[in-house]
Amino acid sequence: MDARQRVVIVGGGFAGLYAGRKLEKLLPPGTAELVLINPTDHLTYAPLLPDVTASVLEPRHIAVSLRQALPKTKIIIGHATAVDVEAKTVTVSRSEHGQIDQDTQVVSYDRLLLSPGSITRRFPIPGVSESARGVKTITEAVFVRDHLLSQLDAADALPDDPRFDAERAERMTVVAVGAGYTGTEIVAQTHRWLTRVAERWTNIDVRDVRWLLIDVAPAVLPELGPRLGQYALAALKDRGIDVRLGVSVQKVEGNVVTLTDGTPVPSRTLIWGAGIAASPLVGTLGLPLERGRLVVDAQGRAAEDVWAVGDCAATPDLAKEKPADGPAPVTPPTAQHAQRQGTRVGKNIAASLGVGVAQDYVHKDLGLVADLGGLTAVAKPLGIELTGLPAKIVARGYHLYALPSMANRARVLTDWFWHAVLPVQAVAINQTRSEDALITAAQNTDIYEGDKARS
Repeated sequence: MDARQRVVIVGGGFAGLYAGRKLEKLLPPGTAELVLINPTDHLTYAPLLPDVTASVLEPRHIAVSLRQALPKTKIIIGHATAVDVEAKTVTVSRSEHGQIDQDTQVVSYDRLLLSPGSITRRFPIPGVSESARGVKTITEAVFVRDHLLSQLDAADALPDDPRFDAERAERMTVVAVGAGYTGTEIVAQTHRWLTRVAERWTNIDVRDVRWLLIDVAPAVLPELGPRLGQYALAALKDRGIDVRLGVSVQKVEGNVVTLTDGTPVPSRTLIWGAGIAASPLVGTLGLPLERGRLVVDAQGRAAEDVWAVGDCAATPDLAKEKPADGPAPVTPPTAQHAQRQGTRVGKNIAASLGVGVAQDYVHKDLGLVADLGGLTAVAKPLGIELTGLPAKIVARGYHLYALPSMANRARVLTDWFWHAVLPVQAVAINQTRSEDALITAAQNTDIYEGDKARS
């Protein structure tokens, strides 16, 4: 009989990968069996997905192999659909080629780390679920890239006849919701890319493509502060991008997106980047939640023998002072915190097995970056506001540093070099079906009981 303790990690994103690495390093041979459950065999370096939509990076170059990164860990490819904290079991629905298998597997654990990450936040807006495209997975990013090319190809092929003007306008209009990092970077980079491949089309001018970026917030990139937000807003407007703040989507009917101010926008491309929500899995556990995230203590504990980290956990932010008249701050759902929380909680789980001493998670935010394409970028490392080329260098340097694989770093760096010196690629692979790239299908948000993704 195997006397080893079984440590199960749910989720192979930044938090899960770095926790697994730390456990592999700290635990002596024979101490524990490490198991990681994840829908794919790789970690997606999500901050570089805008580079994928803009044909700057090859998709696989931002996919970090979990089997190579965690050679001592058993990898189970599937979705953790239920956790029984009393019985100490995780139910896994296996997946193949992105499709959920009806067969399930029950995995028991002695220690459990929940790091299933987050999904694109959705709202009960008529027509959005059937029309909007997220950009949180490689599948979605590749589809958006190919979809944009296909729409302009179709517009280019339409006869020069007023009867087709309405269809041409629909195909040549892009609506993006969310002026945070995802929406802003996607719009800025894909807009620049399409203008650089204008020779692909003979009967349309890509400068006539209507780009509409909307957000209910009063500013672009509010996390970076007013000055950098204004710089980004000015850069977008200089490129002809229509930015509308204080509005969102009221409904989508057919090929018309109606805004909350009543404006109808004919469009066949709706990109949804309006924030994130914790994985619906955490809402099925019966454990306390804070704004949809699992409540944990400063050491990452959510319950006995259960830890949670990353986007799904409301981890106390001990680096910030607690306001006198408000709730204690929690860490934002960023890759920066997920990576470091994974390392810290990996050490804490090892401590529960007799190796080392558990400690609280404390990390002062190093700053944020946003790449707007070309030499345009904004960054705020350690509170220092940067724009233009210095910000671009900081942004790319940070991404290379944060990529958890030397091989992936080399591939990304090579892609950036060739993108700078070779003609821009304008090829649509078109291997993803439209229905498979919808948010629900691509992110598998409908496989949990009590799905709270819409809240």
